Amino acid sequence: MHIMEGYLPVGHCVAWAAVATPPFAAGVRRIKRHLEEHPETKLLLGAAGAFAFVLSALKMPSVTGSCSHPTGMALGAILFGPAPMTVLGGIVLLFQALLLAHGGLTTLGANLVSMGVVGPWVSWWLYRGGRKLGTSMGIAVFVAAMLGDLATYVTTSFQLAFAYPDPVSGMGGSVLKFLGVFAVTQVPLAISEGLLTVLVINLLLENSKPELRALNFISEEVSDATA
Repeated sequence: MHIMEGYLPVGHCVAWAAVATPPFAAGVRRIKRHLEEHPETKLLLGAAGAFAFVLSALKMPSVTGSCSHPTGMALGAILFGPAPMTVLGGIVLLFQALLLAHGGLTTLGANLVSMGVVGPWVSWWLYRGGRKLGTSMGIAVFVAAMLGDLATYVTTSFQLAFAYPDPVSGMGGSVLKFLGVFAVTQVPLAISEGLLTVLVINLLLENSKPELRALNFISEEVSDATA
């Protein structure tokens, strides 16, 4: 879902950067406070960022000016909350733009809003909501990761439609066109990301109990480790 360099008008780039700045700043404060309280989770936080970097770098061509790929953001959002993932998402997007020509610097704000703000918050809300309703850990993680991924692609579709409304049907028609083209590749990728995130969570439950206990995650989920 990264929008490539130079594809958005300058005004849109500035506006999306302004939208992304407050949640990024809040995420910096949240990470600082969390690491002061739980320094033993530093490696796990880094692993969540690496997971997002690798998955979101596996791009497939899609809509002109963008692409389809997993996001990897749900894992960190479930474990650490959505705010830290905005910062990790910004770092991921910056390095991918500089090193992989994936996304861009002018479109960094737009890409951060879709992948680093909307996606993590949707994943976190769905996971917490599912657990409160009594859903098993496996199902809650799967739904959160899959729909968090899809929420990112929906956001990107709206961003592209804002910039390039259809001459006949306007922005609404453009949104539907972008959604339709993205869906061919993004829906299977979202399902795959959901399954992979469940697998990783189960592996962490087996091998990273001290860190998960520090996050107050294992106290909720240990009984469901095999779900």
